[in-house]
Amino acid sequence: MDARPIGVFDSGIGGLTVLKELLSQFPNENFIYLGDTARLPYGSKSAETIKKYSTQNLDFLKDHNVKAFIIACNSASTQMQEDHYQSIPLYNVIGPGAEEAVRLSAVQRIGVIGTRATVLSKAYDSKIKLLSPQAEIYSQACPLFVPLAEEGWIDDPITNLIVYRYLQSLLQHDIDTLVLGCTHYPILKNSIARVTGSEIQLLDSGEAIARKLQEDFKILRITPSEKQTQVRICMTDSSKHFISLAAKILLPFQAHQFEVVNL
Repeated sequence: MDARPIGVFDSGIGGLTVLKELLSQFPNENFIYLGDTARLPYGSKSAETIKKYSTQNLDFLKDHNVKAFIIACNSASTQMQEDHYQSIPLYNVIGPGAEEAVRLSAVQRIGVIGTRATVLSKAYDSKIKLLSPQAEIYSQACPLFVPLAEEGWIDDPITNLIVYRYLQSLLQHDIDTLVLGCTHYPILKNSIARVTGSEIQLLDSGEAIARKLQEDFKILRITPSEKQTQVRICMTDSSKHFISLAAKILLPFQAHQFEVVNL
């Protein structure tokens, strides 16, 4: 039995969409989640700054004796793609997301939306091309999606208009799969689906990374916990709004502890 927690971090609230899927797939595991709410968004910052912040986040989680790291932030994932960090297994969302996109797309015409940092890195393009050289990838940065998600404007008419504005040109390329290349974006999934329609599959990384983790835990012989799941949510800035929205995102699961931490 290994009751050490799995560590998850994101720039803010978006990574809770990944944590929710992990809670569903790993009902007995303990988790510690770090939302870097004092320094979000990451997607508009330089690669050097994103890597510095990510390293600080990983060091914080390591100090809490985690058995694996999950980078639930696409912008951070573009800068931290190692298999391990200080001997602890490290997972980012891009690899599993790219694999799932190739598997799902019947015509290999794949759209990717993300922050400016993620789109400019071409991290998804590279991973998808390695897996499927014939694939055609069309990308679009959607920088306003993160503040909309953080604000909780999930089904607001303004959100619907902004989604349409960003996606209208992307949909002209006849894609059949759209990668939600930021873990904030599943929070806006209903608005995105209204624009894309039912013929385009929307892919977020939570399910893909949970499946990858299950496979690797068996290979690495990491023993699952048999204790009741404990979920600890840490944030770098205090916010009642964050706590309220986090509780809604995680349903039917719940966090057992919220606290502000200093990195």
